[in-house]
Amino acid sequence: MSKHHLNTAKVTTIDLNFLGRSGAIASYLIRHAQGAVLIESGPGSTLASLISGLSANGYQPTDISDVFLTHIHLDHAGAAGWLARQGARIHVHPNGAPHLLNPEKLLASAARIYGDQMDILWGEFLPVLPKKLFVHTDGEVIEVEGLRFRPLDTPGHADHHFVYLHDDICFSGDIGGVRMPNTNHLRLPMPPPELHLEKWRSSLERLEKEGFKRIAPTHFGIFTDPEWHLAALSKTIAAVDAWMAAVMPTNPPVEEINQRLTIWAHERAIDEGVPEDQLQAYESANPTWMSGYGIQRYWRKFRQEQKV
Repeated sequence: MSKHHLNTAKVTTIDLNFLGRSGAIASYLIRHAQGAVLIESGPGSTLASLISGLSANGYQPTDISDVFLTHIHLDHAGAAGWLARQGARIHVHPNGAPHLLNPEKLLASAARIYGDQMDILWGEFLPVLPKKLFVHTDGEVIEVEGLRFRPLDTPGHADHHFVYLHDDICFSGDIGGVRMPNTNHLRLPMPPPELHLEKWRSSLERLEKEGFKRIAPTHFGIFTDPEWHLAALSKTIAAVDAWMAAVMPTNPPVEEINQRLTIWAHERAIDEGVPEDQLQAYESANPTWMSGYGIQRYWRKFRQEQKV
């Protein structure tokens, strides 16, 4: 099994302790001469943990010059507006930018899923000030105080998804799957509305050509075996595809999808050696019931017609 490192040269993993659970959501801190950069802001609900993590590394929120968002889902981008108010520049995919300027539609969509749990889960989501929002194109090189970042357009989880390449590391957001520390088990986060397995495969093929030495999914940590990770991710996509082909043609209700997916995911994790005490960490980072809605929408929109 590969070694997992929470702290590596120039990059520090800040555990945001989402809902009090370690290892669910990360924000990555990268130092430079005038302060530091963050990859992911995390949600508004974990601001206290973010501030504490910055302090432990000698920084205040006002020291953060830039925040690079892989995408705008609330667990990745919810605190971006607050950090912009502390002075940070916010970097994002063009398809995600309008929702950071005016998050009403994004929050209304999330509220339909999370209901009265919105505040507990995600906290406050402030709009990003227009002067603090920076939109980038695929492959554009972004320089910050001598640091270089290259965003790659990588749909499949969301159509507004970037990974960021920096030195020898790929900050993979959610397109790199969910993998807990010290495990060799990956899961796909599959929430609605933009799950698309074919696009995910294409994004994965693109990443396989980049030759980076480390991969850092937001859920959770920096891994030093990217070739294994990407190969395992490909197998996971194939396994999910096969599961869908077996389960979805009968058009089951979302409750049944979630029930069957939960059992399948649990058995697969146990077969791949995940300790019982880490199963909840996977569930915190990647709630099965959210994937049920995403799978149902994807199947009905893109796959059902092919089966008729």
